[in-house]
Amino acid sequence: MTGTGICTGRVAAVTGAGRGLGRAHALALAAEGAQVVVNDLGVAPDGAGSSAGPAQQVADEIRARGGRAVAHTGDITTTDGAASLVATALDAFGRLDTLVNNAGFLRDRMLVNLDEDDWDAVIRVHLKGHFLPLRHAAAHWRAEAKAGRTPDARIINTSSGAGLLGSVGQGNYSAAKAGIIGLTLVAAAELARYGVQINALAPAARTRMTERTFAGTMAAPAEGEFDAMAPENVSPLVVWLSSADSAGVTGRVFEAEAGRITVMEGWRPGPTADRKSRWTPAGAGEAARELLAAAGTPQPVYGAR
Repeated sequence: MTGTGICTGRVAAVTGAGRGLGRAHALALAAEGAQVVVNDLGVAPDGAGSSAGPAQQVADEIRARGGRAVAHTGDITTTDGAASLVATALDAFGRLDTLVNNAGFLRDRMLVNLDEDDWDAVIRVHLKGHFLPLRHAAAHWRAEAKAGRTPDARIINTSSGAGLLGSVGQGNYSAAKAGIIGLTLVAAAELARYGVQINALAPAARTRMTERTFAGTMAAPAEGEFDAMAPENVSPLVVWLSSADSAGVTGRVFEAEAGRITVMEGWRPGPTADRKSRWTPAGAGEAARELLAAAGTPQPVYGAR
C-alpha cells in the first residue's frame, strides 16, 4: 500500500464497504496505514438479499495491496451485528480507533405512494444502522476511558444533501439522513469526555444509489477528463477525519464533491420579532411576512419543479 501513512497504527471499521463510497473509504484508509474491518451485508440496491462476496472481495483487495483487512458480513441494523462489528476489530487487530458509518440503500417513492415497509426499511438501514454501531463503539471507548486508557477515537457518519435540503421522491431517505445529522451533534457533545470525535459528511459521488436517481449529473466523463463524481474524491476527507491529525474537529458537517470541500452551517437564528406579549393570529402573520422578507432565500429542494 502507498500513501503518507496518516492512519498508521489505527484500526478502522467501515460499514457498507463492499461497493461505492464505502469501498473507496476502506481502500483509502488501508493505503494510509489503517487496518480495516470491511463490513457489508451484500444486499441489492433496494436492500434485498445478501452476499458475503462484496465484503470479502474488498478485504482481499486490501491484502493483495499489502494492507491488513478482515471482512465482516453481519447486519449492523441489529444489536448482535453491530456488537460483532466492534468485536471483530478487537479480535482481529486488538483495538478500534475509527468507525465510518456508511451502509445504506434506497427505496424511492413520492410520499403518497410510499409504503410503510419502504419507510421503515430505509430509516432502519440509514438511521438505526448508524446508531447501533455508534452505540457499541462508544460503549467500548467509554470503558477504555474509565479504565484510564482514554482513546483518540473518531466516528464519521454519512448524511447527504438530501438530509440537508430534502430531495423529491426521497422522503424516507431525506428524513433518515437529516436524523443522522441530529445524531451526530448529540453524539459529539456526549462522547467528547471519552476522547471520541464525531463528524458527518454529505458526499456527492457516483454509487449504485445515485447513478440511477441522478443519472444526468453522475455520468462518467470522457477519457482523460477529471471524474468529478468518482467516490474516491470523497475519501481523502474521510481519511483525515479518521486520523489523529483531525484533533479538535467534532460536531461538524462537511459536504464533499469532486475537488470541493464545504463546511456546512446548520440552523441559526435569523430575523426575529419580539412583541413582549402574546400575538394575535393576524399580528403573528404580519410579523412572519416581514421576517420572511428580511430573511435569505432558502435553497431549493433537490428535484423540485
